[in-house]
Amino acid sequence: MQFGSDTGLVLEGGGMRGVFTSGVLDAFMKHNLYFEYVVAVSAGACNGMSYISRQPRRARFANIDMLAKYDYIGLRHLVTQGCLFDRELLYDRFPNELVPIDYDEYFRHARGFEMVTTNCSTGRAEYLCEPSDRQRACDIVKASSSLPYVSKMVNVDGVPMLDGGIVDSIPLRRAIETGHPTNVVVSTRNRGFRATEKDRKTPHFLYKNFPRLRVALSHRIAAYNRQLQYLEDMEDDGKVICIRPRRPMEVHRIEKDVRKLERLYEEGFEEGEKFCERYL
Repeated sequence: MQFGSDTGLVLEGGGMRGVFTSGVLDAFMKHNLYFEYVVAVSAGACNGMSYISRQPRRARFANIDMLAKYDYIGLRHLVTQGCLFDRELLYDRFPNELVPIDYDEYFRHARGFEMVTTNCSTGRAEYLCEPSDRQRACDIVKASSSLPYVSKMVNVDGVPMLDGGIVDSIPLRRAIETGHPTNVVVSTRNRGFRATEKDRKTPHFLYKNFPRLRVALSHRIAAYNRQLQYLEDMEDDGKVICIRPRRPMEVHRIEKDVRKLERLYEEGFEEGEKFCERYL
């Protein structure tokens, strides 16, 4: 396969399952494999920023090493910041101080990088990029990663946003619609996985001023399972190459076991290496 301008890279989210993606992208960077168009959601957007800025192991360091040091997941952050994750640390001190993003390099390539958010007013996905403004770029990735129920909404351009995975967990159709008929997808679920929870109507008192968001939340599991099926169908038709974990996931969306995270990162790196050895 030739990875030209008509080939896209699609990065699924999944919270801390995203360390698998960190490993895959580090293997890509090791082999100097960069895609001109990348669309990413939630944890995929966080990892995508390090990939777009050409910073190998930055995402691994932030997701694993810094978790062990700063313990940035917990109920105390929900009480003090309105988010289960320490937002001040992750979206201010990390990118600007502790694990700084190379913004000069990032902005050289950011026009080809879209991050998915959910517009809380419309209940629809938004696909946003930012080629010059540091704060807006951080606001977009923060919005893309803001899980419903356990995160405050994030205003981007005056619009309240939440996690893009509510509506578009695997933005493969977006990649195709933007002129990329062939795609490489990094998924954080093994082939054959389907969410088994049941969709339930979101109570009126939750997000009472955002009725269309409540509708989207009430159908998110069914929507995700349809996307998983679409991905497998496209893969079977030879239109997509999917890099995914080989086994059912032992890492949860909100995972604090560093040993599990390290194993998952290494699996991602190995799968990324195999991909590069086969296609480059």
